[in-house]
Amino acid sequence: MAHLTSGSSAAASTDTAAVEHPEVQWTAEQQHFMQLAIQQAKEALQDREVPIGCVFVRDGQVIGSGYNMTNHSRNATRHAELEAVDKMLADHGGDASKVQFHRCQLYVTIEPCIMCAGALSLLGIGQVFFGAGNDKFGGCGSIVPVHQQGCGSCTHHDDPQAAAHGAGFPAVGGLFAKEAIQLLQDFYIAGNPAAPKPHRKVMEVPPWQQAQEQQQRQQPMERDA
Repeated sequence: MAHLTSGSSAAASTDTAAVEHPEVQWTAEQQHFMQLAIQQAKEALQDREVPIGCVFVRDGQVIGSGYNMTNHSRNATRHAELEAVDKMLADHGGDASKVQFHRCQLYVTIEPCIMCAGALSLLGIGQVFFGAGNDKFGGCGSIVPVHQQGCGSCTHHDDPQAAAHGAGFPAVGGLFAKEAIQLLQDFYIAGNPAAPKPHRKVMEVPPWQQAQEQQQRQQPMERDA
């Protein structure tokens, strides 16, 4: 399970901590796009995937979205960000320059891990907004400040074009952090069906599905009342 931090955590007070600003006056547009990322995370929850979701935005339009597929794929690298990136690359013939990542903003419910932050750096992402911090794997300051240091060592420094990638990027968190954390808590309370040795008993019918079924049963009764 990801270890999460809120904006008031001790980790967020250090220089290298994830840049979480719960006091920020988020714009309506920023809230809208993060809600779309949360919707992706909710879809992951319905699929009993680790509920982390994201959307990529360019010029005010969503051009890519995704959620974790680590359980279904049995591949620990299939994080929401990489799922979305692969789809966008496929839509542009595998040409990252056509996606224009430098013009994109990423909205993701949980701070990108070190792996994903490194990938975003190499792609030249324009900006990252995240919900809750991740104090176990966070790559935007919670563990490693990739957003500040970049991933320059991964590039060929004698190639000016390549050197343009691997740079740092603006990253700020705290947008709907509580909602992001709640989704993860709901998932792990029900047990992770893909865990080799689940820490708790896996519920065949998770609580959110029980609630949905109860609501469906109540609807005919309300119509007949």
